[in-house]
Amino acid sequence: MSHSKVALVTGAGSGIGKAAALSLSRAGYSLVLVGRRRSPLEETAAELAPAKSLVVQCDVSDSPAVEDAFRQVKSEFGRLDVLFNNAGMNVPGVPIDMLEVDDWRRCVDVNLTGSFLCARQAFALMRHQTPKGGRIINNGSISAQSPRPNSTAYTATKHAITGLTKCLSLDGRAHDIACGQIDIGNANTDLAAKFPLGVPQASGDIRPEPVFDVERCGEAVAYMAGLPLDANIQFLTIMATKMPLVGRG
Repeated sequence: MSHSKVALVTGAGSGIGKAAALSLSRAGYSLVLVGRRRSPLEETAAELAPAKSLVVQCDVSDSPAVEDAFRQVKSEFGRLDVLFNNAGMNVPGVPIDMLEVDDWRRCVDVNLTGSFLCARQAFALMRHQTPKGGRIINNGSISAQSPRPNSTAYTATKHAITGLTKCLSLDGRAHDIACGQIDIGNANTDLAAKFPLGVPQASGDIRPEPVFDVERCGEAVAYMAGLPLDANIQFLTIMATKMPLVGRG
């Protein structure tokens, strides 16, 4: 029996999460929009293509809240086809000896533990539903490949996301659960507003960096999501063409 595909996006109220939700909606998915603040989620929901959606206010670092969110998904839709683990945060860019331990813990709680908690619930739902299987897409960031100066907490969590992606990809094989990772560099979101003005480089200089339209990120996530489960994009990097990542900049 055919079924309407369902996608859950964390951090869906703005930026990359919102762009992904809009692209998935245009591709025909019903959407579950998850985030800490209800108002931005409802604004995203109002822009979706005509399809069923569910707004769930949830802090992804809160295990009981995540469990409740996925109970709502099962109750409302009966299944989940795609999880986009997108919610994340950063902390002040300072040398490691000036990084507050509480800031480190907050970054780990949201970026890594939050992704784990959502993947854990999605995996459990996907391997027991009928038809079984689904796809998990983790937002790794360019920082999963190469750090910026003074980014210990953020970079460490994003490198850890790569390990999570690989483990889910391996363990999901027996259950038709595919897992891939998208690494994004300099998408034009509120968080990237400073890039064209100048950001620290490895050399110690402050230089402007180019950005690109965040809508391209949403399209990339929708493409990854839309593949049949016998194919998987393990890692996809999408970045501003002229950002100083490759080579010496």
